[in-house]
Amino acid sequence: MSITQNPEAELIDKIRSLPPDKIRVLEDFLDFLLTRSQAGLLLDSATKLSEAAFAKIWDNRDDAEYGEQLEESAALYAEIYEEDTDLQELTELGLEEWLKL
Repeated sequence: MSITQNPEAELIDKIRSLPPDKIRVLEDFLDFLLTRSQAGLLLDSATKLSEAAFAKIWDNRDDAEYGEQLEESAALYAEIYEEDTDLQELTELGLEEWLKL
C-alpha cells in the first residue's frame, strides 16, 4: 500500500486491474459496508427518536417505586448471602454437586 497525493485515483486504478469475478466480489463487499453503515445510522436515528417517548413511559412514580423496591431486595439478598454459608457453597458447587453432599 503506497501513500499518494490522489488515493481515489489509485483505488480506481486497482479496481480496473481486477478480473471481472473479483470486481463482483468487491462490489458485494462495498454493498455490505454501505448497508451496514446505513443500518447503523438507522438504528441511531430510531434510538434518538424513541428517547422522548420512552422517557414519558418510564419517568413515573410507579417505576421509581419499583426501582427502589428492587434495590432494597437486592441489598437484602446480598446480606442473606453473606450470612448463609450453605447458599454460598451451593453457588460455588452447583446444584447437582451440592445435592450429593
